[in-house]
Amino acid sequence: PAVTSPCKILKCNSEFWAATSGSHHLGTEEAPEFCTALRAYAHCTRRTARTCRGDLAYHSAVHGIDDLMEQHNCSKDGPTSQPRLRTLPPGDSQERSDSPEICHYEKSFHKHSAAPNYTHCGLFGDPHLRTFTDTFQTCKVQGAWPLIDNNYLNVQVTNTPVLPGSTATATSKLTIIFKSFQECVDQKVYQAEMDELPAAFADGSKNGGDKHGANSLKITEKVSGQHIEIQAKYIGTTIVVRQVGRYLTFAVRMPEEVVNAVEDRDSQGLYLCLRGCPLNQQIDFQTIRSAQATEGRARRKGPTLPAPPQAFTYETATAKCKEKLPVEDLYFQSCVFDLLTTGDVNFMLAAYYAFEDVKMLHSNKDKLHLYERTRDLAPGNMAPSGTSPTLWVALLCLSQCWLGLL
Repeated sequence: PAVTSPCKILKCNSEFWAATSGSHHLGTEEAPEFCTALRAYAHCTRRTARTCRGDLAYHSAVHGIDDLMEQHNCSKDGPTSQPRLRTLPPGDSQERSDSPEICHYEKSFHKHSAAPNYTHCGLFGDPHLRTFTDTFQTCKVQGAWPLIDNNYLNVQVTNTPVLPGSTATATSKLTIIFKSFQECVDQKVYQAEMDELPAAFADGSKNGGDKHGANSLKITEKVSGQHIEIQAKYIGTTIVVRQVGRYLTFAVRMPEEVVNAVEDRDSQGLYLCLRGCPLNQQIDFQTIRSAQATEGRARRKGPTLPAPPQAFTYETATAKCKEKLPVEDLYFQSCVFDLLTTGDVNFMLAAYYAFEDVKMLHSNKDKLHLYERTRDLAPGNMAPSGTSPTLWVALLCLSQCWLGLL
């Protein structure tokens, strides 16, 4: 049964978007009206601040209001009359209501130009990140992190330790906010958690709401409780969310134009799918994997790390991953790494499905497999070109032994 949240930020958002829909048509003489709507929006968020303290949509709205006020030179003092519903000019309104083109990205934005360039981002396993620029990283990123943040949608993931005291984390919660867009969709929120993969938005709907183009945003359940797909045709975006074992995987196909649609890219802050994980959050899993293979260990070093419930050796992990991932690319190596660090065979399936999603969503079929290192080593520790990771670890060990003898 649906539980009504005391946080009313979605009501604040919908009132503001209703008041300013079509504001891209406004001239500068109507800027005061926009500022009034912004002040009303700010007042609404303050009223619900106490109950929205931990809500992603609330914090996103607060920051967004400050940015918009600065951009439009709005004073924080002034009238805050309730926003009124804005209607489009009659000709424009009629054209849009009769035509689905405005709610179909390829038709509306690229009618007289080349097809858009699509990009892909994915997050799976312990967790492994493939960015929109095809950079592959393994990260710690425990807690809540923004995965995508642009003018059309926000995605946030929460990663929790797989085992008590372990540095291995996996995605346990996912929140996606689709922002209200013209005549196409109302603002919609999708939330998934461990053992709860809904086939509907948080308000129980399966499409974009009551607007003319509502069906340009819809959720389809592929496998009950295991696999859903969200189509957002109005921004040319497809999102795939899976639950594999206890944890979630995420994959998206998005036009480059939408990826880069941000008000101020320089001050946008961290956004994992676009900028990758911070350097101090990255793990060079290939070096760890090579050390484990060399030393014959089945888990990460360190006295605080408990043994996984089912211990894999490097050989048995490799054999298991070969069953689903015959090509020894970074997805295969991620699989081996995750089996060694968690002992959970579901992480093999997470890597397998992540690659299946790449095959479906990536626009360049020549770039499906990735082989390069996930993180550059610090200056002075760079492996020579062409040297295998296992040999490089052996060389490092030999150099340390030689220094010890000196």
